[in-house]
Amino acid sequence: MKIDIHTHILPKEWPDLEKKYGYGGWLKIKHVTESNSASLYKDSGEFFRAINPNCWDLNTRIEEMTKTSVDMQVLSTVPVMFNYWAKPKDTLDFCRFLNDDIAGSIHRYPDRFVGLGTIPLQDPELSVEEIKRLKLLQGMKGIQIGTHYNGHDFDSSFFDTIFKTCEDLNMSIFVHPWDMPSEGRYNKFWIPWLVGMPTETTMALLSFLMGGVLLKYPKLKICFAHGGGSFPYTLGRIDHGFNVNPALCAAVCKQCPSTFLGKFYTDSLVHSEISLDLLVKIIGENNICLGSDYPFLLGEHHPGLMIDKSSLRPKTKEKLLSENALEFLTISDLILS
Repeated sequence: MKIDIHTHILPKEWPDLEKKYGYGGWLKIKHVTESNSASLYKDSGEFFRAINPNCWDLNTRIEEMTKTSVDMQVLSTVPVMFNYWAKPKDTLDFCRFLNDDIAGSIHRYPDRFVGLGTIPLQDPELSVEEIKRLKLLQGMKGIQIGTHYNGHDFDSSFFDTIFKTCEDLNMSIFVHPWDMPSEGRYNKFWIPWLVGMPTETTMALLSFLMGGVLLKYPKLKICFAHGGGSFPYTLGRIDHGFNVNPALCAAVCKQCPSTFLGKFYTDSLVHSEISLDLLVKIIGENNICLGSDYPFLLGEHHPGLMIDKSSLRPKTKEKLLSENALEFLTISDLILS
């Protein structure tokens, strides 16, 4: 069985948000009939990204899932749709539009999809309101959030009510990088995606560990995208820094970062078997879930194939391909039914 916890989806269409909310900054979508594709544009008219039908059409998505033997996808929005910069109530309104669209997809195919909602992270009170609503929507098992909000990292008390609510309601959290630097030296070679994303994820992960968030909320289920970024491959350096400079690294949490291993998840998207082997050794075979970043170019185009072909023992493969996702999302009963 394969459960892909890292896939993105968009509605086929959405309103003119600049017109609806009265100010710019929102993405627009324009469908191209001739090529059966669509393009996303910034409100200035600047092209942002081309997308294909598998980003919005469920039949296309299920056909591709069947071809690659993926039994279930966990749907979440595209991070550019977070809109943390906007007025909180407007972001909440659009979050509900996106979340209801995901819930509608789950309602149509409850045996193929579950979902992670998006929240107005810039307003914890409104975020809690939406998390509680998501708990009641069919198939919504948690939230997806970006790696920070406007300079606030997750060790800030700003996020406490969000984490407490997720812990109390058993709503999982998937952390996805966003808002990477893109100017100057970063404006070439696809560096924001190749280097910036792993860095963003690592910074978010460290804010949870060194900031003591996992001590404060020990039952919180949290997963970091892209194999935890560069964290597994720099953990030795991080631990060493913690030990030699506790005045900075242990200022909030006195517990060494590596002692939290086994208390959080990552997805499996690391693109090489050597990296996957190290990921399993560091993060642990019980804490890695298949994630492909479907349907985008930088994702794993045949989800789970690298795990299937790896030298990992069969039981470890089963854990990575499905069993850990069942635990992370608390969906064993859903699958068994």
